Amino acid sequence: MLVFEAKLEGEKQQYERLDEAIRTARFIRNYCIKYWMDNQKIGRYELSAYCAVLAKDFPWASKLNSMARQASAERAWSAIARFYDNCKKAKPGKKGFPRFKKHQTHGSVEYKTCGWKLSFDRRTITFTDGFKAGSFKLWGTRDLHFYQLKQIKRVRVVRRGDGYYVQFCLDGERVQKREPTGKIIGLDVGLTHFYTDSDGQTIENPRHLRKSDKALKRLNRRLSRTQKCSKNRAKARNRLSKKHLKVSRQRKDFAVKLARCVIRSNDLVAYEDLMVRNMVRNRKLAKSISDAAWSTFRQWLEYFGKVFGVTTVAVPPHYTSANCSNCGEEVKKSLSTRTHKCHHCGFVLDRDWNAAINILELALRTVGHTGTLYASGDIDLCLGEETPPSKSSRRKRKPKE
Repeated sequence: MLVFEAKLEGEKQQYERLDEAIRTARFIRNYCIKYWMDNQKIGRYELSAYCAVLAKDFPWASKLNSMARQASAERAWSAIARFYDNCKKAKPGKKGFPRFKKHQTHGSVEYKTCGWKLSFDRRTITFTDGFKAGSFKLWGTRDLHFYQLKQIKRVRVVRRGDGYYVQFCLDGERVQKREPTGKIIGLDVGLTHFYTDSDGQTIENPRHLRKSDKALKRLNRRLSRTQKCSKNRAKARNRLSKKHLKVSRQRKDFAVKLARCVIRSNDLVAYEDLMVRNMVRNRKLAKSISDAAWSTFRQWLEYFGKVFGVTTVAVPPHYTSANCSNCGEEVKKSLSTRTHKCHHCGFVLDRDWNAAINILELALRTVGHTGTLYASGDIDLCLGEETPPSKSSRRKRKPKE
């Protein structure tokens, strides 16, 4: 599934109608959650049928396209299904009980195959549901002429701090070819450096949130001085949301570009299977860990690994920093100790470099077992740019005598 995004350009009245559609989608989603709370034995199809009941009870809700109402019910069911899965897996801590969504700066409404129409030149989109938002000009770098209209499965309108965007969900796969480099690498992420690889090279941590911390505090003070439910408060909140949006975009841009560069220059990439959710419980390091965005970097590594056919391996992080990469003996050290000194063999190396070598060694042990939970793909076949064949586990029957 491919997602192309473009910004919508229209008039103020058109944006207000889009806001009405977003509020209606949120209303249907919350009412489906309430209906499930009162009748917890219902399933996905009962929630979809309940959308028609809501359209009859609330005439203004019938302005929203029928498929858009069903998409809102599907969002409610996805939250319910996630809660059920967490309960079945006995996930520690909170299980994520479905909550009602309130009015926020960001919001969205999703259409399926109707309720919208693209122009012939694919530069204008018109929303044809009951709200009659009209036609919007599309601003973006993606060209939709290479895809047929039947490949567009869903159209999502997203409201952000700096405007309204439309996302096209296309039925297709992204596959790109690359020449094998014969290089393998292990990555150890950190706070001093964003990561240190097994070759000793480091990438500096950009610290986007820390650099914008002063401006964010100033905007927060201005917001707190305004009167509630006033126009000045709405303007101050909008300025603050734009600043947070800029920081998040900087963080994502850095993660995407770095992950693509790492994948294209190596044939195997190993990294730690970190539980960032548990690591941010540390009060002193939570802000720095969140600012580093290790989870986002890992997601883009795995995505580009599938696109370019590169093996990505996530190894358990246990004892990767403590074990010596030379002799394998355990050397206990605190977090403030940044140099690895082995008392058994006398090996001295940077702490993160030593951990990256251990991560790569663990990955080379794991990559031979293609059925494990940590390895994706087969290194021998990926080096040859081939697709792993599907072998049957059943043996051939012996011929009858």
